[in-house]
Amino acid sequence: MTGTRPRFVLTICAGSFLLFLVQPMIARMALPRLGGAPAVWNSAMLVFQALLLAGYAYAHWLSRFPARRQALIHLGLFLLSAIFLPIGLVAGAPPADVNPALWVPWLLGMSIGPLFFIVAAQAPLLQRWFTATGAGDPYPLYAASNLGSFVGLLAYPLLVEPLLSLKLQSIGWSLGYGLLFFLIYLSARCLPAEDALLERDIAAAGPPPDWPTMLHWMVLAAVPSGLMLATSLYLTTDIVAMPLLWVLPLGLYLLSFSIGFSTRRGPVNMLTLLAPLILLIGACTAFPSGVRFPIVISVGILSVLFVVAIVLHGLLYDRRPSPAYLTRFYLIMSFGGMLGGLFCALLAPLIFNWTFEYPILLAAAALLLPQRAALLKGGAQLWADPGRRVWAAGAMLVMGLVLSLLGAGLLTQEPPSDLVKAACFVLIIAMALLAIGQRIAFAGLALYLMLCLGGWEKLAQAVTPGMLTRSYFGVYGVTNKGADQRILFHGTTLHGMQNLRPGHERDPTSYYAPKSGVGLLLRHAGDMFGAGARVGVVGLGAGTLACYKQAGQAWRFYEIDPDMVGIARNPQDFSFLSRCQPNADVALGDARMVLAGEPANGADILVIDAFSSDSIPMHLLTREAMAIYGRRLAPDGVLMIHISNRYLDLRPVIAAAARNGGWQARLRDYRPDKRDKALFFTGSVWVALSRDRARIAQLERLSGAGLWTKLPARAGFSPWTDDHASILPILKFKL
Repeated sequence: MTGTRPRFVLTICAGSFLLFLVQPMIARMALPRLGGAPAVWNSAMLVFQALLLAGYAYAHWLSRFPARRQALIHLGLFLLSAIFLPIGLVAGAPPADVNPALWVPWLLGMSIGPLFFIVAAQAPLLQRWFTATGAGDPYPLYAASNLGSFVGLLAYPLLVEPLLSLKLQSIGWSLGYGLLFFLIYLSARCLPAEDALLERDIAAAGPPPDWPTMLHWMVLAAVPSGLMLATSLYLTTDIVAMPLLWVLPLGLYLLSFSIGFSTRRGPVNMLTLLAPLILLIGACTAFPSGVRFPIVISVGILSVLFVVAIVLHGLLYDRRPSPAYLTRFYLIMSFGGMLGGLFCALLAPLIFNWTFEYPILLAAAALLLPQRAALLKGGAQLWADPGRRVWAAGAMLVMGLVLSLLGAGLLTQEPPSDLVKAACFVLIIAMALLAIGQRIAFAGLALYLMLCLGGWEKLAQAVTPGMLTRSYFGVYGVTNKGADQRILFHGTTLHGMQNLRPGHERDPTSYYAPKSGVGLLLRHAGDMFGAGARVGVVGLGAGTLACYKQAGQAWRFYEIDPDMVGIARNPQDFSFLSRCQPNADVALGDARMVLAGEPANGADILVIDAFSSDSIPMHLLTREAMAIYGRRLAPDGVLMIHISNRYLDLRPVIAAAARNGGWQARLRDYRPDKRDKALFFTGSVWVALSRDRARIAQLERLSGAGLWTKLPARAGFSPWTDDHASILPILKFKL
């Protein structure tokens, strides 16, 4: 039928576009109600994966009916699901004693479950219908599906979120749902009255796929899915915590389907030849020891993900079954993808205290790479004889283990020289190149290469009590930097520092130096609010600010991560709390939600320092959040916000919020001199706000002349709200 393929391609692209548009949209809607905990995002992701799997299972079940009956059932359910439009969150707030792991899936499932489920089913279902039309091979349509997903993914942060409020986003998505129904109807009109062609296909397809084949499909889908999530976490934790960086791994993952399932096999075949070399490059950066060139390394890591995903998805396409078993194929693929997500999102944070899932999945990818001819001529001769192949692989694996241990200094009492390290590295690389085409030997040598280049050291840190801590909120490390300095880091970002020199253990350091904005305020809290000043601090960190407390003051900390509280309370890690506030009052939970439930006018000073790494919890800087802070503060209270950030200029956000809420604002951009740096003080940017002009003037007078400046505003910049906010206008490095 003329125009059948374009019609199906357009319909599949539109459905996938809506599917990947609704995921960040509904998560953004849920942010003010559920808080910014990463556990919320993990739960949301699992809901999406479960609904996707359910949609694919529904498509597989529906395939047992004649094609036109499938269309009637599907279009009927499509109309029935429309009663949940316009898309949005159902009413209700989580009970105080409910487990978020249960509440969040329930809320998201009730809000978008039927709509997401029915849209998720249309990609495999329409490919099955396309088979019934006799218009050609349906599998390349999956490439179109993922192209639509990719466009939807990029459209939300780059276009939809910056330009539209959440209300308009909901209306726009609902209109798109109606358009998709019309496109599905047009595609259904192409279906033949009789399914004779499909019946002939089933008869010619032969027996259904066996369990080993389906297990292979599952693994080939699970590893790229897991590697995509592991790459996102690894990049934003250990390499560079740049906003919107999560878009790149997911986008490349979706594009890999479009290339892997394309009828043009040239790119897949070429990348299959290059994949072992690219994977060895990734192995060299799997365990970073300080990152000097984060952007370059990030490009390399993303290239590894892209190439590996293309090759493994291309292998899936090459092993696809007859179209008669198409829906089963996609169902198994979806299940494998969910398993990869479960491993990275739930299992890995429970069993690992560092992002070890990344090197594990790299090694798994090395095992799954397609068999190919040896790269070197000598390798072809070495592996030609089956008997020689066994002992050669065994010898290489033993030698690789010894070299990795030697290069890491585990076989000698003295640390190895740079020459020894380089020799071990080069020899392992040489053996890995020789072993290309031999899966077990190559994967083992790639693993030894990772261990040699920082892996053994990271494992030693992991088994050292208190060295590394991992929760759903990130990976934290506590280590000494020299004999007189202890630091708390989250990936590449400093979170706290303590001076270990005798007599200086109580000294505030890093961003909280006495001349920083928060230091100036807390040092003069008694002068401004009397001996009984009430202080609230959002974000505990290492507990550095605790040592600003003066006799008679009432302090309360707000911290979302129980593991961070454990670090701050443990004197073996940091002793700020144990020395200055051993019985510190710490409220656990998302600060905005906790503060909203506390009495009004309950604080004279409120410090907001809850920005994890260089990412920001957007819901803590909206107009609604500022109203919560204003309610909690006394009428003449001072709000102090930490806005130091490598990638975002938050000054326009705070300036717009101050203007909108009637706050007086002053900026303190502190840059330590050489003497201050010797005391472990670091640069910081703080903003002081108060609705009482006299209180701000008093802070300026007590601090000293010239230390505070007016907060610059950006013309036309609107304050962030729960309904509309975007970080694109404030990026220091434009995308």
